[in-house]
Amino acid sequence: MSARPLIGLIGENIRLSLAPALHEDAFRALGLDGRYHLIEFAKSDRRTLAQALEAAKTIGMLGVNVTHPFKEAVLPLLDRVAGDAKRAGAANTVVFEKDGSTSGHNTDLSGFRAALSSEIDEAAVRGKSVLVLGAGGAGRAVTFALVDLGVETIHLFDPDRRRAETLAGILNEGRAKPVAMLAAPAEAAARVQGIVNASMIGMTGYAGCPLDVDLLRSDHWVGDVIYTPLKTELLAKAEKRGCRTMNGAGMCVMQAVESFRLFTGREADAPRMMRVFHEAAAARDRRLDVEAG
Repeated sequence: MSARPLIGLIGENIRLSLAPALHEDAFRALGLDGRYHLIEFAKSDRRTLAQALEAAKTIGMLGVNVTHPFKEAVLPLLDRVAGDAKRAGAANTVVFEKDGSTSGHNTDLSGFRAALSSEIDEAAVRGKSVLVLGAGGAGRAVTFALVDLGVETIHLFDPDRRRAETLAGILNEGRAKPVAMLAAPAEAAARVQGIVNASMIGMTGYAGCPLDVDLLRSDHWVGDVIYTPLKTELLAKAEKRGCRTMNGAGMCVMQAVESFRLFTGREADAPRMMRVFHEAAAARDRRLDVEAG
């Protein structure tokens, strides 16, 4: 690894990402002058994902994180796909190996699993029913993490029915308790113990709430993978109803810890990275308040 390693992030709507702050501090903690570069796509962009990956490799990056809308599309472009990424059918981390090949990994899955175990606890999932909102890249990571934690039934909703059907088909292979696909979230809200928003709804730039909050009960636990903002409309209203809640901070930090290890072969300090996350999130929010006037 060079004295000035370079990694990055490919995706849309990523200008508010905290990944640069997390990874660059992790480099500094190891005495390295590393950089994390945002490779942002606009909807009108004529570049392709394949071109962006090749450019990142050509300039000597160790690898890239991949986010919306490329987590599934990246798989056919890779030479190898590791276990969790293969299971979920999505990758958020691409490593450029020393032999010039590319390998894909899903650290979102392990990141969400670790965060949920720590912040909500595994007993709230094992043998229980959970409603998952969103069947894209994040939804794939969330559902497989829930399976790993022993969930009994997953109720899955995505307005893109074809995407939901694809994920349900993958999840149902070999499972005694098949995934239940929904035409609307209300069909399952009364029967589940937990709810996870794995969609973009509620993220800055994607305003709204993915669920009618009148469906929430005080004995629900509610998670959201979004961390921009940290308290989405869904979480704010869930808290008012007495629900236990989990924002996207833990998943973001834990997936970054694992991505950093894959990129560099070095271990990041997870508690330090969490402190940096909250400092960077507070600075980001102050900047947004100023921009909003």
